[in-house]
Amino acid sequence: MENKAIYERLTEIFHDVFDDDSIVVTPELKAADIDEWDSLTHIRLVVSIERSYKLKFSAAEVGRLKNVGEFVDLIQMKAAA
Repeated sequence: MENKAIYERLTEIFHDVFDDDSIVVTPELKAADIDEWDSLTHIRLVVSIERSYKLKFSAAEVGRLKNVGEFVDLIQMKAAA
């Protein structure tokens, strides 16, 4: 799975979850960068990504993520498994 394709799909998901088409999804993007990114939107975001990729992430896996780049790495790892 290509990084570019993942970032494109994640951008659509972020725009939908946060209802903000101005969000630019980069590897460095983290929760502190988006005012509306709280615990509830975090759950919605993870569930949306799981549905989109037909993957499941454990709470521990998600809890270790520091930014979107690490989430992309996790998606690639899970998709390849």
